[in-house]
Amino acid sequence: MPHIPYIPYDDASDELKKLYEKFAGHRENTPDNIIRISGPNPGIMDGHIHLYKEIMHKQSPLSRLQREMIAVTVSGINGCHY
Repeated sequence: MPHIPYIPYDDASDELKKLYEKFAGHRENTPDNIIRISGPNPGIMDGHIHLYKEIMHKQSPLSRLQREMIAVTVSGINGCHY
């Protein structure tokens, strides 16, 4: 199972630093880990966030809680730390 390393803010390119700042939310320069995995390829981060929001926040036959439980279960099975 591959693990994608996070790029720390201080080691990030200028492009990635701007994205970290844009998507950090309530934490200074640190987006959620599920977003930070896009760090090695900053060009996909906007698309990744759009996909994540579509899956987790838009109308669905599954409740938000059900979707979160599925995500946690799959992450646990995969040994994923995010």
